[in-house]
Amino acid sequence: MCGIAGKLNFDRARQVEPDLLARMNAVMAHRGPDDAGVYCAGPVGLAHRRLSIIDLSPAGHQPMSNEDGTIWITFNGEIYNFPDLREDLIRRGHRFRSKTDTETVLHLYEEDGPACVRALRGMFAFAIWDGRTRTMLLARDRLGKKPLYYQIDHRGLRFASEIKAILLDPEVEVTPDAEAIHHYLSFGYVPHPGTAYCGIRTLPPAHVATLRDGQLTLERYWRLRYGAKHPGTEADLARELLRRLEEAVRIRMISDVPLGAFLSGGIDSSAVVAMMSRHAAEPVRTFSIGFEAAEYDERRYARLIAERFGTRHEEFVVRPDAAGILPTLVWHYDQPYADSSAIPTYYVAQVTRQHVTVALNGDGGDEGFAGYERYVAQRLAGRLDWLPAAARRRLRAALGLVPRGVRRGSLLARGRRFLDGLLQPPDRRYSRWVFHFTADRKAELYQPDFAAAVSAPESEELLVRAFQTSDGLNMVDALLDVDTRTYLPDDLLVKVDVASMAHALEARSPFLDHELLEFAAGVPSHLKLRGTEKKVLLRRALRGILPDAVLDRPKMGFGVPIDRWFRDELRPLAYDTLLSRRAADRGYFRPEVVRAYLDEHVRGQAHWHYLLWNLLMLELWHCTFIDGDGRLAQQRRNSPAAVKG
Repeated sequence: MCGIAGKLNFDRARQVEPDLLARMNAVMAHRGPDDAGVYCAGPVGLAHRRLSIIDLSPAGHQPMSNEDGTIWITFNGEIYNFPDLREDLIRRGHRFRSKTDTETVLHLYEEDGPACVRALRGMFAFAIWDGRTRTMLLARDRLGKKPLYYQIDHRGLRFASEIKAILLDPEVEVTPDAEAIHHYLSFGYVPHPGTAYCGIRTLPPAHVATLRDGQLTLERYWRLRYGAKHPGTEADLARELLRRLEEAVRIRMISDVPLGAFLSGGIDSSAVVAMMSRHAAEPVRTFSIGFEAAEYDERRYARLIAERFGTRHEEFVVRPDAAGILPTLVWHYDQPYADSSAIPTYYVAQVTRQHVTVALNGDGGDEGFAGYERYVAQRLAGRLDWLPAAARRRLRAALGLVPRGVRRGSLLARGRRFLDGLLQPPDRRYSRWVFHFTADRKAELYQPDFAAAVSAPESEELLVRAFQTSDGLNMVDALLDVDTRTYLPDDLLVKVDVASMAHALEARSPFLDHELLEFAAGVPSHLKLRGTEKKVLLRRALRGILPDAVLDRPKMGFGVPIDRWFRDELRPLAYDTLLSRRAADRGYFRPEVVRAYLDEHVRGQAHWHYLLWNLLMLELWHCTFIDGDGRLAQQRRNSPAAVKG
């Protein structure tokens, strides 16, 4: 697990500055504290930060070249099937200097070119410079577990694992993207392939980008398919699921450094620990965090699993300093990011890294096997679609009886969202469940000039497009497909990658093994969601392995009490930041609307904490990355490259 960066000048007479590459490396040092390397050859340069996991010897130093030095790679990730690929390449005559997966990818590229990605099983983002054809190749894994950003203009290409590394190049303008902000307000994250910065893009999951002669070509090489369903009984499919899950866990236990697991006490992380215990030579190390507030604390379920499988269990009670941790989170996430579960994820990664370097987790179980409550709501709403429009309008009229701003997650809030979506077509209904700011709230919030500057379609159209391009045979499969292509790579995987790599901790996700997900996509939808029962087949497969108390417990999100924080410890920061002259001068939002959100929430008249968190993280991002006195601006001013320019 590492950080990568690079630059390619289109003018072959312009040399890439080694000190710029070194600075790009330095700003990502947290991703790879064990080693750093830079390769420069005229107009091309590659950089690498290394977190040593496999083959800890100096032979794993990157950037790495082939035997004759004509091809160079900088690689981030883990390829779990690399031993088999390596043996096959040796039989074909390739010579290896290390035992790393990086060198395996390099030689595989020599054999197959860009198509080499199709053979890789794991998580990755890498760049290959092919000096023979003067081609730069960028590639990203199927689900988007590893990040890769790039910027291209008339002068050249820059890329990196983190946007801040690209922004250190003084040739890159740092300008907020109004369209990205518009979508961020709805989703709570910036959807790919855009970013919050004009001109900087995200390489989409399951894509390779090829740059030759100044022309960039993107190609998708994989996609989940939901059309064909597996035959067999429920019992047959449950056995096959368990076999595949165990294999996905087993191959992710390969490591030359200490390894453990995040254990929340939910079904997915518990299943991973159960499978790990079958293959570990000694007790599995497990890590949980808890909170003093009982409604956010899952430790008792984690203890059940730890006792069942005899793990070496560590748990920590977190008393987060909300105001103190925010600048750190904003700096690491690079873009406005409003998933507040980034806070406990950051803390669990921090405490886990004190004991191990690799941690398995349960991410992806909900998207593979239908684990979210909103899937139940969508299916129930779909069953009312046969009602005449007049009848549904009468049902929706009940919406007026539910006040706005009720606590998110409460029965009233869920009922309001459900009723709000009844008159919507199925592909538009989903936004009512997942959006922070809806279109009408944004219309109330925006200043006229900012509204005019946003030329993008309403954010809902992005979800509609995702539904329209899904091959799901029914709403359940379509929901899983859409979440796997949007929410998973842009929210959940960003959260875990950033929070873990901030502490040089490698996070591995067995449920996101692409072969396991392909199997899950072929499971009939009634074995994923049946009535109000979620994860039907997964629960069946794990019955008797996990305690019933874990299998049958209600789902609990990995949350923090931001509702209370805005009334207590975050209150001064929220007022000072969101109602500052600096925020008003941006010209985005009507100050009176923002003040109303704050006042109503603090007085307990409404629960606007998710909207306030969204706005607060956006403004703190501006202060850090956009403003002339922010942390990024200070780093750019201190750049030797900036002085030369």
